[in-house]
Amino acid sequence: METVIERAFGDLLSEKYLAYALSTITSRSLPDVRDGMKPVHRRLLYAMSQLNLGPNTSPKKSARVVGDVIGKYHPHGDTAVYDAMVRLAQDFAQRYPMVDGQGNFGNIDGDNAAAMRYTEARLTRVAELMLEGIDEDAVDFRETYDGEGKEPIVLPAAFPNLLANGASGIAVGMATNIPPFNVAELCNALVALIKNRNLSFEALHEMIPGPDFPTGGTLVEDAHNVVQAYATGRGGFRLRAKWEVEPLGNGQYQIVVTEIPYQVQKAKLIERIADLMQERKLPLLDDVRDESTEDVRVVLVPRSRNVEAELLMESLFRNTDLENRFSLNMNVLEDGRVPRVMNIREVLLSFLDHRHEVLIRRTNHRLEKIAHRLEVLGGYLVAYLNLDEVIRIIREEDDAKASLIKAFDLTEVQADAILNMRLRALRKLEEMEIRKEYDALSAEQTDLRDLLEKPARRWKVIGTQIKQVGKEFGQDTALGARRTVIGEAPTLDDVPVEAMVEREPVTVVCSAKGWIRAVKGHINNAADLRFKEGDRARFALHAETTDRLVIFGTNGRFYTIGVDKLPPGRGYGEPVRLMVDLPNDADIVSMAPHDPERQLILAASDGRGFRVAEKDVIAQTKNGKQVMNVSGATEAAVCLPIAEGADHVVVVGTNRKLLIFPLDELPELARGRGVILQRYKDGRLADITTMKAEDGLQWKRGDGVRTETEYMAWMGKRGQAGRMVPTGFPRSNKFS
Repeated sequence: METVIERAFGDLLSEKYLAYALSTITSRSLPDVRDGMKPVHRRLLYAMSQLNLGPNTSPKKSARVVGDVIGKYHPHGDTAVYDAMVRLAQDFAQRYPMVDGQGNFGNIDGDNAAAMRYTEARLTRVAELMLEGIDEDAVDFRETYDGEGKEPIVLPAAFPNLLANGASGIAVGMATNIPPFNVAELCNALVALIKNRNLSFEALHEMIPGPDFPTGGTLVEDAHNVVQAYATGRGGFRLRAKWEVEPLGNGQYQIVVTEIPYQVQKAKLIERIADLMQERKLPLLDDVRDESTEDVRVVLVPRSRNVEAELLMESLFRNTDLENRFSLNMNVLEDGRVPRVMNIREVLLSFLDHRHEVLIRRTNHRLEKIAHRLEVLGGYLVAYLNLDEVIRIIREEDDAKASLIKAFDLTEVQADAILNMRLRALRKLEEMEIRKEYDALSAEQTDLRDLLEKPARRWKVIGTQIKQVGKEFGQDTALGARRTVIGEAPTLDDVPVEAMVEREPVTVVCSAKGWIRAVKGHINNAADLRFKEGDRARFALHAETTDRLVIFGTNGRFYTIGVDKLPPGRGYGEPVRLMVDLPNDADIVSMAPHDPERQLILAASDGRGFRVAEKDVIAQTKNGKQVMNVSGATEAAVCLPIAEGADHVVVVGTNRKLLIFPLDELPELARGRGVILQRYKDGRLADITTMKAEDGLQWKRGDGVRTETEYMAWMGKRGQAGRMVPTGFPRSNKFS
């Protein structure tokens, strides 16, 4: 009879998804802090060691390795396993490769490796260190997925792999991203931490100045930021390509890029540079060529010999992956179970504690082997001292084993050893060898027991082992020499826009429905352009491609767009809302090319306003910059540039009352609600302008301008109600 268990679908879904999430976190995506490995990498190395694929043996087909891994340890697809093995063999992906690949294992251009049936592989010396002592009970084992074998839970890891090779992975709700570091520097820090476990992050930074990427490059992150990243386990590292100027004679030169940032595909990088040149966004660059062979060599040809190399490279750093930022998120599994973001000191100390545990376990294992061997040797010595009687018992007694145990007070192990002894071992010289071995093992046993009793001795042994690794992969070795140069933080922060965009005249056109575009050249009548049905021109501004466009919305926020980022004028353009985060309930008040020397008057519909310097309103994100605080039914109504030489402000309301007051009465603020410009009983702000007292009050009428020289009747103090507008003032209540 079937049993039906009723469960709420939501509860069951939550339970199963949680189980999946935990499995992804612990068994797939996050590395173990002790050996720095995910299960697939650990199983790959263990399977290769079981196939006896050491650094000094002949390699085997990659397909054989992958078959063993998925058949015995890792029940996943062969492609995923092979891709993981390929990455372990790529010297541009791994700072210290663990697989020695024979054949095509991909390249820095992003080309894939050959199929597994064509390539061969074996372990490297680094992998050998990771597995050192695995047959000496150094770590715990568990059953494989089918229960037919055993696999290590963690590797002994005599090599600080987590930080030396880095790691990256995305789990459910969390991720990890750790850059590779130089192992010689790591070993120096580990030895220092053995002496002082509370070493400061500044001291660690002196020993580990930054990551050491396999593709080299120049680290230009500020030292303070690096220390902060070490202390929190989160941060980022700014990495630039390494380049040099190559003279060509007659003042001509070209730039040669010899190293590119980590995880940047060279082919895509060059393609991106070519696209920017096609879009005329790199006017200082004339050509790019890839002359790489085994080493990277990307040639950049400047437009002319008068172009400064530093300025050209700065424009490329800003626009391409010749500069990128490698984020740090040291999220790892503590003891293989609990995910946690650790700082660099905790990671290093976790490695040391793991090495300490491995040393104790290997020592205990060795003591067990010594005890067993001493027991056997003790039996051999008894046999030599009573050789004739032993031979008689073996020849004449029915149960020789029991008789030997009874006659000489032996253990079963000793009796079995005597009975299994070969006849040729019964030489006098052999007895001397056994006594010599017995004494040596006894001395080793005493030494190992002393080691287990003295923590200081154990840490000294660990320090010696770490120093040996540091020496083997030291800065004077081909593999250990630092590749990423520690450079200074860039000083050229403000790159002229002209270095990135070709200067051309354009007309920025924005329709009434908010569709914006940049039409080539300066046109005088935007109404002649094509618009969508029911739409028309609203703003038409003469600008250049190097300008920045400043947009002010009714929500009191300023938005900034580079004119070169606007869609071309061949079509209808694109909605402004797609280019900036202008809310649906907000409209555009004004737009104009940015002038950092200019001052603006901002005014809201309730008659409040203030002055602001235009250089202070530039927004750095699509969200814009809140400058005017508006609330309730109030909204920003006017954004007016102050005319040169203007000394008075003119305000008119929807109630057709007009007020003129001195410009000095309007305060300059960085942001806020502003002060009262004009009071209204029944009405709102209609328009605002500025004027020179000597020029009189002016407004546009038809195709001309009307001037009112007798304006003293409307002069007053800021905040007054004003008087009815002059005769002939437009019914729209607008000055222009």
